[in-house]
Order: sequence, then structure tokens, then C-alpha cells
Amino acid sequence: MITHTPVRFLDRTTPPHIFTLIVITGLGALSMNIFLPSLPAMTTFFETEYRVMQLSVSLYLGVNAILQVLIGPISDRFGRRPVIIWGFALFLLATIGCLLASTIESFLLFRMMQAVIVVGLVLGRAVVRDMNDAENAASQIGYVTMGMAIVPMIGPAIGGALDQTLGWQANFWLLLGLGALTLALVHRDLGETAQTTSASFAAQFREYPELLTARRFWGYCACAAFASGAFFSYLGGAPFVGSEVFDMSAAQVGLFFGAPALGYFFGNGISGRYSTKLGINRMILYGAVLTVLGMGTALALFLVGFHNAYVFFGFTTFVGLGNGMVLPNATSGMLSVRPHLAGTASGLGGAIMLGGGATLSALAGVVLTGGDSAYPLLLMMLATSILGVIAILYTIRREAQVSGA
Repeated sequence: MITHTPVRFLDRTTPPHIFTLIVITGLGALSMNIFLPSLPAMTTFFETEYRVMQLSVSLYLGVNAILQVLIGPISDRFGRRPVIIWGFALFLLATIGCLLASTIESFLLFRMMQAVIVVGLVLGRAVVRDMNDAENAASQIGYVTMGMAIVPMIGPAIGGALDQTLGWQANFWLLLGLGALTLALVHRDLGETAQTTSASFAAQFREYPELLTARRFWGYCACAAFASGAFFSYLGGAPFVGSEVFDMSAAQVGLFFGAPALGYFFGNGISGRYSTKLGINRMILYGAVLTVLGMGTALALFLVGFHNAYVFFGFTTFVGLGNGMVLPNATSGMLSVRPHLAGTASGLGGAIMLGGGATLSALAGVVLTGGDSAYPLLLMMLATSILGVIAILYTIRREAQVSGA
């Protein structure tokens, strides 16, 4: 369904304002990365090892992936608005649990529960698709995520500063306050955009083969998964590289950590401006190639002796730039293969992307622990970027075959 009802801010009888969509997707991004500069300090607080503390990233992503499979069909069945409201309410309870945790086991349990905030990301995209056709959806998703990129760009810097002045718990107090404000905004502004169906869940799942047998859907999923794989590797390994390899403080890691988000901001701006004109496939290809060029250059500079934080973090800007061009367009592609299953496609596609991300994030933590080099992380980021280029080339070829049939 494409909604043409005029948007009125703070009127829940109309579709949500773009500001609301930016906020609900941005809080999920902030929840993912604001505390990352605190990982070394949290490792000490909970008297554990870095590879265990790093599970707060990989387990969070893994639960995100599982939830996305469920959130899509539930929202197609009951609507976007109630699912988002319940998701944010549960996020607040989980955040309180993180603050009260006294052991690493209890913290990781509540951290996994925090993953329910993914309703904002999954259904924010589905709402955009409800309201627009494929090319315009890519453009709108680009603008939404361009605004969202500001949050993770400044989030780690804020998190590092809070850790250094007030302790790691301050990050979760901030998430609690922002979560409460966002829930109030959603309740007041987010009108329903989905066509509520009376179909049972069994009937919905019987429609899965229609989506799962579409090769272009899998192609776009692979584009998103591999392109973002470099970023998820970075999430898992960059705090260790910054603190252990380059001997940086939590505040310094937080400041440098936002480099990919800076690129992501501009990449989403490019998507918002040019996706309608150039088409989603060309935008994905250009973004994937830029990521490969950036990470290849960083690795080459390290090989010739430029082993410093400025080279490592500086060139990760290309990861963000490429992702900003790839992800809005790949997402629009996923949702447009079978438009009547947009919520399901958003959830399943996001699950595939985050499932791979959780694996890569955990792997980055394992391969870096005990080492004193950034090479393993650079190689992982370059390899996944190359696979992203291969995925979009396959998707373009498949679309040409379907069109020529």
C-alpha cells in the first residue's frame, strides 16, 4: 500500500513526520554504539575478558537478527504503530536491567533484551515503503538515514566523554531518558501506514516461498550484508585497536570512532539526492566500489609503514560513505521485489544482514585479542567489501535476465 495522506506533525491520524522516523531509527543506532568506547572499562568492572565483554555487541546483533524475522510479519498482521510502541516500552525495561546488572551474565542478558529497539529500524523502513514507490522509497530512506547518521557520529564521542567523567553507566542512563522521550513522540505522531490484514500467521508464512524464491531479493540481501560486514567488523574490533594497538583513551577512541558515521552521513545524502535519477542498482555498485577502494588504500598505506590511528580511522570513512550509498538502495530493492510483503521483507533482509554482522563482530573480537596489530581487522573489512561488489554485479545480471525474459 502506498499512502498519500498529507503528513501533519504530532497528529497520529496521519503518517509520521520524517523527524519521527529519524528519531526512532537513530535511537537504535545510538543504543548499538554509544557505549563502545567503554568496553575496556566495562571489562574491568565486570572482571571478565575483552572477548566476553565484546559479546555485548555480537549477541545484541544476533538477537536483532532473530527479532527482525518476527517483527516484519507481526507488523504486517497488526500494523506498524502498536509494534513500535510495545518495542520501545520493552527497550526501557531492558535498559533499567542493564543499569542494575552486577554480573557480566546478567548484563549480557539485559543487553540482548535491549535489541528489541530494532523495531524502530525495521518498521521505520517499512513505513517509508508504505508511503512511496521503489525509487522514491530509496531516496526517502536515504534522507532518513542521513539524519540518523548524525547520532552514531557523535554517539561514541559522547559515550567516551561520559565514561571518562561519570562512568560507563552514564551511557545507559542517557539511553533510558532518550528512550522515554522517543516513546512519547511515537505515541503522539506515528500514525498507522500499513494495511492491516486479517490473515493468520500461518497464512503469512505460507507466502514466504514467494519471497524466498526471488533471486533478486537474495541478491539485495547479500549486497546489504556484505557491504555492512565491513562496518560490523569495525564495531567488534575498533575499540580494541584504538585502546590496545594505538594506546588511546576512551575519550579519544570515542572521538575517532565516529569516522565511518561521517562518511555515512554524506553517503546517505548522495542516496537521497541521486537514487531516483541514477537508479538503485548503480548507486549500490558505486557505493560498494568506493568501500573497496578506501579499505584497499588503508591496507596499502599500512604495508608501506604508515601504522597510525589517523590512517586506520580516517579511511574507515569510506566504509561509511559506501554503506550510506548501498544500504538505503539495497533496502529499497529488498522491499520492492514483493511490495505486499514489505514488512516481512524488511525484517528478513535485516535479519540476514545483522546475522552476518554478529558473526563478523564476534570474529573480529576473537582474531584481535592478544595481538598488537590492526592488520586482521583491515583484511576482514576489505574482504567483505569485495564480496559486496560481487553481490551487486550478480543482482544486476539477474535483473537483466528477468527483464530480457
